[in-house]
Amino acid sequence: MPYPETTDAFTVTDIKNWSTFKRQEVPLKKFEDHDVDIAIDACGVCASDVHTITGGWGEDIPLPLCVGHEVIGKVVKVGSKVKNVKVGDRAGVGAQIGADLTCGNCKAGQENYCPNSIDTYGAPYPDGTISQGGYSSHMRAHDYFTFKIPDGLDTALAAPMLCAGLTTYSPLKRLGCGPGKKVAVVGLGGLGHFGVLWANAMGAETYVMSHSPNKKEDALKLGAKDFIVTKEKNWAEPWKFQFDIVLNCADATDRFNLPDYFSTCKVNGYFHMVGFPDKPLPSFMAQAFSPNGCYMGASHIGNRPEMEEMLELAAKQNIKSWVETIDISEEGCKQAVERVWKNDNVRFRFTLVNYDKIFGKRA
Repeated sequence: MPYPETTDAFTVTDIKNWSTFKRQEVPLKKFEDHDVDIAIDACGVCASDVHTITGGWGEDIPLPLCVGHEVIGKVVKVGSKVKNVKVGDRAGVGAQIGADLTCGNCKAGQENYCPNSIDTYGAPYPDGTISQGGYSSHMRAHDYFTFKIPDGLDTALAAPMLCAGLTTYSPLKRLGCGPGKKVAVVGLGGLGHFGVLWANAMGAETYVMSHSPNKKEDALKLGAKDFIVTKEKNWAEPWKFQFDIVLNCADATDRFNLPDYFSTCKVNGYFHMVGFPDKPLPSFMAQAFSPNGCYMGASHIGNRPEMEEMLELAAKQNIKSWVETIDISEEGCKQAVERVWKNDNVRFRFTLVNYDKIFGKRA
């Protein structure tokens, strides 16, 4: 049956053929009092989608699976207890669609670390239904994880903010990014370009570290003060003790000489990871932290207040993500995920659009 029992989705049915998408109906969870239904208009294509459908992160995935967790569309139905959005609003959903909202983490405003968190796609609900993502006609989400999109933001440009944007904004906020701080963003890609945009908007002096010299012009256009080429011999020497935060947005960290990166941190500075490689990190001695007392950590998306604050910042400062749009279809989905996998001139995010052409006007 069609919506409201199912969503019309472009799904992966075999990880050996991970870029072949099949259009089919997949079930939606039972509608409840806190649920919001969205007729999707756009969905960003995240590297997480590719890591998932290729099996790169080593997880068994439920098939068929519809990925996509940077979703924006029109609210078409709300439960009786929903207060934050109404029918007709433009709303978005990021990489998390559920949590118990009762545990210690949730009560402390850390719902993104809830042990009973539900990912936007590929995760089981208590009734056994598998969550399905945004390469589809509709999404059903809990209202706590549904966000009204400010009027000043373009749908296609705002969609990638809901995962990649939040994933970089949250640690910068929590680690004290702001005026008087120096931030280096490692890797100028889908995550990294947001890191530069946010750090700059928050008032920090922002730099980019990259092994690709040809990205310098883009880095400077995004607001970076300088560009550091990390493939040159002894590249880190001039930059020792320089940065309060080194935000690692690269997914090639398994090939890094990490002590070089640590050395660029100020005393008690942070090397913080939001890009995760498919392979284990290289080994290094614990003593690598001692010359400057730096810290290494990682984080997972962000919480609701951070999402709302980030969207308001983007609207207020007219921050625009760098996006290439692709019409949603079997071929469009295939093209998008293959180009992300190959890193085929992606500058710096893809957003799937023109959903009405495929799914028609939905209500």
